[in-house]
Amino acid sequence: MKIEILGSGCKKCTNLAADVALVAKRLSISFELEKVTSMEQILDYGVMSTPAIVVDGVVMTAGNVPSQTEIEQLLNQASSC
Repeated sequence: MKIEILGSGCKKCTNLAADVALVAKRLSISFELEKVTSMEQILDYGVMSTPAIVVDGVVMTAGNVPSQTEIEQLLNQASSC
């Protein structure tokens, strides 16, 4: 599973990346995590508000920082597709 965290690299984005990695490890999901800070790449996803989580090319959230419980639900949803 490829997980991308879209954002400027601010503290919220960094914390979100750490939470996503923690939850994915807890769920024993094999994943690759990438932080995307390029505005051009972020806009290519149609994201206008960051931070955002993209899983396997699909934008799962944008403009908010989900809780670890919400991240778990997102990753479970993405892995079942």
